[in-house]
Amino acid sequence: MSTRPRTQIFLASTLYGAATLAAALDADCFAPADRRLLLVSNNATTPETSPALDTVPGFERLRGRFDRVLSWNETISPFHPGGWSPRPDDAPLWERHLRLLWDLGDDHVELIVESIQVNPALALAQLFPDAPLDVYADGLMSYGPTRNKLDPLIGTRIGRLLHLDLVPGLTPLLLTEFEVEARTVPADAFTKVLAELSDASGELAVPDGAALLLGQYLSALGILTPEEEEELHVRMLRGAAERGHREIVFKPHPSAPARWSRLLEREAEKLDLALTVLEHPVPAEVLYQRMRPALVVGCFSTALLTASTFYGLPTARTGTGLLLERLTPYQNSNRIPVTLVDALVPDLGDRSPRPRAFTTPEAVGGLVTAVGYAMQHQMYPQLRPHAERYLAGGLDQFTWRYFKRRRLTALALPGAIPSQLSFIPRNATVRRVARRARAVQRRLKKRAAFG
Repeated sequence: MSTRPRTQIFLASTLYGAATLAAALDADCFAPADRRLLLVSNNATTPETSPALDTVPGFERLRGRFDRVLSWNETISPFHPGGWSPRPDDAPLWERHLRLLWDLGDDHVELIVESIQVNPALALAQLFPDAPLDVYADGLMSYGPTRNKLDPLIGTRIGRLLHLDLVPGLTPLLLTEFEVEARTVPADAFTKVLAELSDASGELAVPDGAALLLGQYLSALGILTPEEEEELHVRMLRGAAERGHREIVFKPHPSAPARWSRLLEREAEKLDLALTVLEHPVPAEVLYQRMRPALVVGCFSTALLTASTFYGLPTARTGTGLLLERLTPYQNSNRIPVTLVDALVPDLGDRSPRPRAFTTPEAVGGLVTAVGYAMQHQMYPQLRPHAERYLAGGLDQFTWRYFKRRRLTALALPGAIPSQLSFIPRNATVRRVARRARAVQRRLKKRAAFG
């Protein structure tokens, strides 16, 4: 048996992610170690103007679970965490450098990272080629396929996927191409950690029982224009008012422009609403505990599912219809989170008593499998029979919104363009008429998509 000391390095970029790690540690999800190091990465577009994880309120409550806190940004400065990875020939030199810099010596290193498909997690895995890997997921993307094809030298080192059980009954698709075991982080351990963050958040001047609106800054991802995102927030406000809520709290994304809040303030004044714009950077889950909102409204934020699953709060979504149309390419990793929220969370403007297509999380499993296969069919060929069965019997007025006929045609799946009409893409006149029809359709959908 090796007598080398065991050091676990945990990579985190958000307070939510660090809270997930803290909950996993509290629940004994990791083997004992001689040292546990938290490696903090600030992945903001401009890290110099955005607070790092270890400087935000509440982090001190999590720090004690780790023996030391390190900064990835300082380690690789002046490079950006999202854009830097070592050249293959330099990786051994970097490993020796990090072992000296972080006082690792010849320790047996284990890595626990988020988002293994991209840097900085991918870079860290390359720098310690002998280190076993665990991946933790702190959002809805864990239920979707792996974003990029992983090098088998990385994928075969991954032992487990630790995730929050945001959609009970649904098994994550992420990393299943490497037969990675999925393990849930206990919900009670997670909510207990969030209670610690709530206690450390100081005074929050928010009204109890108000409606809570969650901003996401989707224009930064190129999904919406800034004007469309402003309109999305206004629709959230109006929708909450139409449901009878007179006190509203808006939690903007930390990187969103301040002018969006001013637009909401003007709209609230017109509607005679009491609007509170939260400037304190706290997780939405802290607000769930502190103010017990009467309604949580968002687009496709993971926080909508934590609200309903972990705290039993009523939720509503808006804008997902437009996003399902806009996400490109079809493989866009946001597609599964948008699909899940659209399928499971009631629409803010829907007052009709008509039955919903998906009334339970378990019922959405077939949909997620079919969408996941259509997104990454080459990585998950074993899912094709499941996708074919679902599409053959499950395409209706509710579920067509989750698929693109062009994508189904490219994969020869049920719902594709019939073979006798396959000449259409090659006919210039038909294409021109189709483009005009689609333009009219997009304008009509744009008017109604937020509703």
